[in-house]
Amino acid sequence: MSLNLEQYVSEFSAQNINGEHLLQLDGSKLKALGMASSQDRAVIKRKLKEMKASLEKARKAQEKMEKQREKLRKKEQEQLQRRSKKTDKCSSDATEGTNEQ
Repeated sequence: MSLNLEQYVSEFSAQNINGEHLLQLDGSKLKALGMASSQDRAVIKRKLKEMKASLEKARKAQEKMEKQREKLRKKEQEQLQRRSKKTDKCSSDATEGTNEQ
């Protein structure tokens, strides 16, 4: 509707075209849905291309964020292990010192 193509809404609804299906449509499928105007198909295809690019950008950003979180988790885990080793060493040194006395 925002593309001024509301005349196709009823056919898209009748064919159960949702967002997922919409992204899979190409020129021939749009034509089969009753979109006879090449200009209208071009508008839809251009918008679909923009949407796909936007989705891909968001997916890549999500992956990047997940990698950063994983890297941070690993770093924190390494720091905890180092601290644990230091604590164990200090405890063992203190125990040895007590045993020597």
